[in-house]
Amino acid sequence: MSVFTGESDASIIQWAASLPRPLVFTNGCFDILHLGHVSYLQTAAELGAGLVVGVNTDQSVRWLEKGNDRPINPLIDRMGVLAALGCVNGVISFDQPTPLNLINLIRPDHLVKGGDWALEDIVGGREVKSWGGNVHSIEFEHQRSTTDLLNRIRSLGSIS
Repeated sequence: MSVFTGESDASIIQWAASLPRPLVFTNGCFDILHLGHVSYLQTAAELGAGLVVGVNTDQSVRWLEKGNDRPINPLIDRMGVLAALGCVNGVISFDQPTPLNLINLIRPDHLVKGGDWALEDIVGGREVKSWGGNVHSIEFEHQRSTTDLLNRIRSLGSIS
């Protein structure tokens, strides 16, 4: 497992080349890791020999308008927790609205998103298919969400 912190395109390409192939790529905020995340990542990892997780920077989480107090956990913590999972070979952050540039640099063999994404809406799907890769939308095994979890926590705080 590795947390990649380099910034140049050339260093990202070199890092990605060192990872096991076929390479699977997915991305997200992964703000508060829960069972839904872990089962999704394990399923994604089974599609190849290596799994890279692209993680939204704190700023890019804010662009997604998930709430004024999001992310709860800072980027370095979110990346560290993901890197500790046995199914994850590498973690890298991205600071753009989408991971398209990162996908083009890493050139994964499999691009994966959760079941709430239609295949044709997955950012980078067309590009991955253009170099012979596959795009997957993995059905959720466990219906969990960080937003729902935070709403439950917040509601507990208002109980007297």
